[in-house]
Amino acid sequence: MPIFEYETHLPFSREDVFDWYSRPGALVRLHPPFAGRVIEEPSNGLQDGSESVLGINLPSLFGTTLAGLVDMAGSASSLPMRGYTKWRSRHTDFQAGRGFSDEMVSGPAKSWRHDRSFQDDGTSMVLREKVTYELPLVDRLPASVQKRVAHQFEAELNRIFAYRARQSSDDLAFHQAHGRLASQQTLDPSHVPDAAPVKVVAVSGASGLIGRQVCALLGGAGIEVRRMVRGSAADQQAGEIAWDPSAGRLDPEALREADAVIHLAGHPLASRFTEEHKKKVLDSRVEGTALIAQTLASLESADQRGRVLISGSAIGYYGATPEDRPIRSAILTEDSPAGTDFLAEVCQKWEQAAAPAQKVGVRTAMIRTGIVQTPAGGALSQLLPLYTIGAGGPLGDKEWQSWISIDDIAGLIVHLVLNPHAQGPVNGVGPEPVTAKQYSKTLASVMRRPSAIPVPSFGPKFVLGEQGAKEIVGADQQVSGVKAQSLGYAFRHHTLQEALEHVLGS
Repeated sequence: MPIFEYETHLPFSREDVFDWYSRPGALVRLHPPFAGRVIEEPSNGLQDGSESVLGINLPSLFGTTLAGLVDMAGSASSLPMRGYTKWRSRHTDFQAGRGFSDEMVSGPAKSWRHDRSFQDDGTSMVLREKVTYELPLVDRLPASVQKRVAHQFEAELNRIFAYRARQSSDDLAFHQAHGRLASQQTLDPSHVPDAAPVKVVAVSGASGLIGRQVCALLGGAGIEVRRMVRGSAADQQAGEIAWDPSAGRLDPEALREADAVIHLAGHPLASRFTEEHKKKVLDSRVEGTALIAQTLASLESADQRGRVLISGSAIGYYGATPEDRPIRSAILTEDSPAGTDFLAEVCQKWEQAAAPAQKVGVRTAMIRTGIVQTPAGGALSQLLPLYTIGAGGPLGDKEWQSWISIDDIAGLIVHLVLNPHAQGPVNGVGPEPVTAKQYSKTLASVMRRPSAIPVPSFGPKFVLGEQGAKEIVGADQQVSGVKAQSLGYAFRHHTLQEALEHVLGS
């Protein structure tokens, strides 16, 4: 049977790396967004018999694009459609601190076994991985074709494993900077980085695009995550918190043990801007934030523990275009005034709803999120089909687009939780915004496709309506990420090209 081998050298101790692999969320952090999704995390960590389920895309960017198209079609039609294949695996041969394996139980391969060995390498460590596999039907092909298939398949494996190596290194460095590695937890507090003593975090919107990565990153930091789920307490699983923001229901006792709450829930923005849709967008954000803020305020008033609230917001706060702003400054900072259009009104009321918590001493920060870059959803996933077939092009010309990678927005949110000095609004954008034309050129370069066909203006208007197209697609916002850096956040992806190459595996 064919064998694929890969080595990853990491400047951390073997024990710290193995411990991180053992923590909840590791699989979510390691599985590339271009390769599919994690449907079920390991049922019992790395222990023998623990099972997980992945959704595997077809190889290459075509497979990533196809999966996204099928998912969007399914969402639009409410039909049970999916663009991926389920892959169930089971852990075996667990050796604490040394290694583990997994074998495919069901999936697209004929057979699959993945062995991992964690070994010391001086002051660092090396992860040696070996995959023994068989592909279906390949043995019936001519030898020359078998060779080409094996070459293409292992090229895809190299792409996936290179992503995992970068992600491992970056996540471990993030946790080390915040004193969250296993070895640091045993040190005297005076010898670890300045970080808030956070043990339990409640998260709303935990199943969303950003929320899943935030929860996984928190798990990798050794923090207990309690997901806030709509419904009654009787319907919740262990570790979940029942709430219903539209009905004003949230039991304060459910949040009593939480050191921090990360609030990301809200009605999806991308739809036609009808009056009904706009009401849902506004109400969902204001009602949910107010309910959490008031609950935390009552808890903190009775028990001063220095709780934390990190609440969502967006760069729509500043207004979509210079015409929508009371002051036409070139660069938008957290001190810039709110804009005058619909999304600016939403963001302003959204942030104001957090005031009750702030007034009683809950450290409160609002993350004004930019255009998140990931093929798993959002703007990039909607552009990929056009670029894949060579029909991509700019959504404008000189309009500024303030982007951020999915890993940096998740990292920044967790950083705000752990940094005791972080409060007030913080722009969740990368250090180097680009124009619409530069964005198109960069994406085309990363995908090795042309970008000569401008997207006609009627396209976004058809999907979002005239107002939605103007405030989302036609936005012109040059937003500064300086405050995030001044708070000590180290961006992983400083340039758009770095971000796109990582999330697209290019």
